[in-house]
Amino acid sequence: MRNITLPLSEADAESLKLGEMVTVSGLLFTGRSRFHIRAIEDDVYPPIDYEKINCFFHVGPVMRQTEEGWEVVSCEPTSSIRFERYGADVVRKFRLRTLIGKTTMGPETAKALKEVRGVYLSKIGLSGNALRGQVKKVHDVYFLDELGKTECTWIYEVENFGPFFVAMDANGRNYFEELSAEANARMPEIEKMLNIPADYEYTEVNG
Repeated sequence: MRNITLPLSEADAESLKLGEMVTVSGLLFTGRSRFHIRAIEDDVYPPIDYEKINCFFHVGPVMRQTEEGWEVVSCEPTSSIRFERYGADVVRKFRLRTLIGKTTMGPETAKALKEVRGVYLSKIGLSGNALRGQVKKVHDVYFLDELGKTECTWIYEVENFGPFFVAMDANGRNYFEELSAEANARMPEIEKMLNIPADYEYTEVNG
């Protein structure tokens, strides 16, 4: 398993294979819904050097202030698919080369990552409590009073942060989409093995 240095170079991004396990070390920034909405709809965003800090961690962390400064109590990645509406615009606006979150994102974000030669990394088998120990320093915070500790933007320095796996690569491929397509292609064979009739109609469940 490779440890990738942030900010991720274009060459490193292009070398990452779909499904590959990695950890990351360096500086990243955090954000959730309010970051996306404000950045795109209101053109309001933290004054970060996005060339030096171009890894966006989708998280609403639990933070605690001590005499020494801020510390992370927990930083469980949040589901990234709910940011798809703004995801591609945010990637293009800040030329982000690394996104970190949970589950997957949609085709527009994949297209934007392909344009900037970036990747999306997804959690696997992790808890926010485990990740907290890999945050070596909290460097800064933006919009704390305005947005609160969960929605504001934190700057973390991380070391061997993860592991995560490459859920979207720099060529626009999506691990979850390809896995779903492979599963669907195998369904007729599996149904035949289980003696399920070809014309069998599955019950639809409406949530």
